Amino acid sequence: MEEPKLSTNALIVLEERYLRRNAKLEIIETPAEMFWRVARAVADADALYGPRSQVAATAERFYQAMAHLEFLPNSPTLMNAGTPSSQCMACFVLPVEDSLEGIFDTLKLAALIQQTGGGTGFSFSRLRPRGDVVHSTGGISSGAVSFMMLYNAMTETIKQGSKRRGANMGILRVDHPDVREFVTSKRDRRALNNFNISVGVTDEFMRAVEKGEKYPLVNPRDRSVWEHEDARRIWELIIQEAWDSGEPGLVALDTINRQNPTKHLGEIEATNPCAEEPLHPYEACCLGSINLNAVVTGPPERRQLDWHKLGELVDLGVHFLDNVIDINHYPDPRIEDICRRNRRIGLGVMGWADLLFQLGVPYDSEEALSLAEELMSFVEDRAVEASVKLAERRGVFPNYPGSDYDRRGGPRMRNATTRTIAPTGTIGIIANCSAGIEPLFALTYTRRALGGRELKQEIHPVFLEEARRRGVLDDHLREHVVATGRVRDLPTLPEDLRRVFATALEISPEWHVRMQATFQRHVDNGVSKTINLPQEATPEDVESAYRLAYELGCKGITVYRYGSRPEQVLSLEGYCLTCAREDGLPTEEPVVELPLHG
Repeated sequence: MEEPKLSTNALIVLEERYLRRNAKLEIIETPAEMFWRVARAVADADALYGPRSQVAATAERFYQAMAHLEFLPNSPTLMNAGTPSSQCMACFVLPVEDSLEGIFDTLKLAALIQQTGGGTGFSFSRLRPRGDVVHSTGGISSGAVSFMMLYNAMTETIKQGSKRRGANMGILRVDHPDVREFVTSKRDRRALNNFNISVGVTDEFMRAVEKGEKYPLVNPRDRSVWEHEDARRIWELIIQEAWDSGEPGLVALDTINRQNPTKHLGEIEATNPCAEEPLHPYEACCLGSINLNAVVTGPPERRQLDWHKLGELVDLGVHFLDNVIDINHYPDPRIEDICRRNRRIGLGVMGWADLLFQLGVPYDSEEALSLAEELMSFVEDRAVEASVKLAERRGVFPNYPGSDYDRRGGPRMRNATTRTIAPTGTIGIIANCSAGIEPLFALTYTRRALGGRELKQEIHPVFLEEARRRGVLDDHLREHVVATGRVRDLPTLPEDLRRVFATALEISPEWHVRMQATFQRHVDNGVSKTINLPQEATPEDVESAYRLAYELGCKGITVYRYGSRPEQVLSLEGYCLTCAREDGLPTEEPVVELPLHG
């Protein structure tokens, strides 16, 4: 069996986190064997809908797509498919009910999920606020944030022995009486370190912000109005905290629920940890991504997209992810029920920055937005078509009656949703491509794996190739790129080269948001995207990004101002050391840690 052609860094990541081990923790499979394990396990679902003889051919197609790094599923599928665990879902949303029994039942289930590498998202909006009465005991409620801390402690314990660090999303509605405490809950940098937090904003709240009006804070226990709060004060507090630490993000609850095709099942209250999957209570996300590097054809000076191959990969991805729903081992019957009844999948893309580099298109340009529109519109149409074809053979998803599709002329879908843009941090390293739709953070960097093992330093190969082809590659340029990770500020390079190879902090927040919004228009789930801000960005810059994201229909938004946390995932040499020391940042050689999800 021929081994896949993998980078040194991909091999290190696979050895650290993905390849099976025996009781002595010795690696007992090769990357090719891992891909075959996954391909055979996922293909086996074909036997539920047709002759078993077709399974081998499906397994071969799945294997070839993964081994050639054209398509990869989310990490739990690579880790667990074909193993006794067989828990392949990436992330879950669990309800937190307003009772001690409900809170601890969910805590237990979350621990079991995180033990298998899954992430968890929660809305704490159903919990009564701090200071409210607890009639059963005559006591006083400690509020939503106190129980978030309990969940955080659980994750801290579970992640110690996990191959994939546990992560949570905590959401609180903006009209919950504990909203101030929630928004400021991460001022202590040691608090809630296993949570991303986002405020669930409503259209009513955003209108109140615009008009400078007060809005009601509502006790979820009895729907009574707790008090009226100044909307702009809360908005300004959100902005200030996001500027200071990158959190909270925003989740646009009304936008999510308007576009949810299964709204007849009730409101969606929460998302997965990276916010790309708004989910009903107990629902889980089944994700996979197409490597856009695999659909580029032609010589360097005439590269173009191979639309035919992209279409084939979309068909394969929808088929693969639908199969995962059938072969997955669910940790709870309530999760299994809604996952099988909605059959929600999330096929997306990764390597967007690489694609733009290869085509010579600057990320912050109208040309890039037009290409994003064309690309994701194609993926949308093809994914819907693939789901409809699956439904012809396998039936529509069971919750189809009453859904938005259940109307005259509506598509008869196999899956309630089909498209998601995930962060793909770790699987992007395996595929040797840039993460999701993010711009490249730097043209060169060092990575550090989960166990602290340092990966090989890299300079982006497309940049090297193009610089060499243009005759500008020399020792000075190499040294500059290694030292700073960027070239847009290098006047000796041709302007078009500097424009194309821009990095995240050199791209204005407006372009980040507009790119996210362009993809969101053709994604029925959500889009994971970080709006990177330079260290000198102001709270006004954060506010502009948040407002624009809401106005353009993004389902959520996260910003991060460089240097705003003592520990950060991505770092560069050459940033202001004075500012770094003032912020308590490291001043030694920077590293990039592998992201939590992908």
